[in-house]
Amino acid sequence: MKLDEDIILIAGPTASGKTSASIKLAQENDAVILNTDSMQVYEDLRIVSARPSDEEIAQAPHHLFGHRSGAEAYSVAHWLEDVRALFQKFSIQSRKMIFVGGTGQYFNALLDGISPMPDIKPEIRSKIRSMVDVPSQELHTMLDEKAARELRPSDRQRITRALEVYQSSGKSIIDWQAEKGEAMIPDNISVKKFLVMPPRADIHERINMRFDKMVEEGALDEIEALMKKNLESSLPVMKAIGVPQLAAHLAGELSIEEAIEKAKAATRQYAKRQSTWFNNSFDDQWKIFGV
Repeated sequence: MKLDEDIILIAGPTASGKTSASIKLAQENDAVILNTDSMQVYEDLRIVSARPSDEEIAQAPHHLFGHRSGAEAYSVAHWLEDVRALFQKFSIQSRKMIFVGGTGQYFNALLDGISPMPDIKPEIRSKIRSMVDVPSQELHTMLDEKAARELRPSDRQRITRALEVYQSSGKSIIDWQAEKGEAMIPDNISVKKFLVMPPRADIHERINMRFDKMVEEGALDEIEALMKKNLESSLPVMKAIGVPQLAAHLAGELSIEEAIEKAKAATRQYAKRQSTWFNNSFDDQWKIFGV
């Protein structure tokens, strides 16, 4: 499929077939592929994050895949900085770009910008992140009124971030998020949007088959190597689907069969949440891409 647009967006739930779709379009349009998935940025998770294989990467230029350490709390703001650097490296109007992934927040940030956030004072970050033994529900009681209404008591990562923002600035993270930033894509750049959305039963079957293949290809070794780095449990890489389940098996807490089934179930639940988010958040400019 030859496309006239400068930038092509391919979004969809996990295991929907986005990688093959992006490579096909990249080859047909002489385009480069940019990762738009929050877990595939980590070098530590080649297998478990379902990053494109070496054979797939050889078929088209790929960027922002496996380029960050799991020791880093990589964020959408960091991703936008990396995208901006690539915009400077490749002239948007001279080389087509394909953004592919399942992180809706990244697509929103690319199209609409992100809210400005204050610098977090190091002493406040250290204080809050040292409270690892404090239950999430108790941390929730420390939030400002607006954040407390919006955040679930179980969402420790977002609670921690909200506490850091409020204590550093005196302003609720909800108020900061209400202020929109500048969109990344200039108005004179054309964009084509595709949503890859196979039937749910097909996605579930792909998820189950893919995770079995991950284990066959060395997912346990990958998680064992990650555990040896003794990273903080609050880091995003430690919460990636497959990591807690396989780590529990390595610790003797689950059989391999139990760990695999729990990981598959968590992936299916995640795919459902992604599908719901895309259906509710994306406008009718997004076209269904058949896979």
